[in-house]
Amino acid sequence: MMKILIIDNDESLRFMLTEFCKHAEWESDTAVNGREGIEKFLKGAFDVVLVDYHMPEMDGLQTVRELRKHNQQIPILVLTVDERQEVADRFLEEGATDFALKPVKAPDLISRIRLHAQIANMKSVQDEEEDVFTVKGISKGTLQTVARFLKEHKSPISVDGISKEVGLAYPTVYRYLMHLLEEGKVKQVVSHQKIGRPKKLYKWYTH
Repeated sequence: MMKILIIDNDESLRFMLTEFCKHAEWESDTAVNGREGIEKFLKGAFDVVLVDYHMPEMDGLQTVRELRKHNQQIPILVLTVDERQEVADRFLEEGATDFALKPVKAPDLISRIRLHAQIANMKSVQDEEEDVFTVKGISKGTLQTVARFLKEHKSPISVDGISKEVGLAYPTVYRYLMHLLEEGKVKQVVSHQKIGRPKKLYKWYTH
């Protein structure tokens, strides 16, 4: 049975997330702030951590940074209402795995947790010794998931389309696409719409 650590200062949200876990037949433990969350994390064995962004004493960013000092592989999902890419980039650089945008919906969160637990298991089976980060803010397991989807999806696709298909949040997909673009593994295709602005689509670069 999976065990989820919920770090959030909002009592009603902690209760709701605990209920989500019960529904999915997972165990869960809660912490009211980052400091308590780190203490519980070090004492227990967890499969996934949920971290709220805005918390007193120790915010989500500091909490993610501290968690990564102790464990490089556990999936860390950030709960936030902030959809700005610069915020997402800061979290991913500190080691966050993905995001769950508030208001959190049970089916979305449950499927996201399952996905990341699966990616983490695949990564540990593939190579336990290799560092999970290729560069700061890029997890190899998540990178492989995005790359595999693009290789199999022959036609160009938008960030939003990839996000819906692979189950990763939009800001996460965007950052990984930019990384693959820099590496020359993905190319950008501009699709001119009949109405509105041209749309940026992405496809795996085959030489």
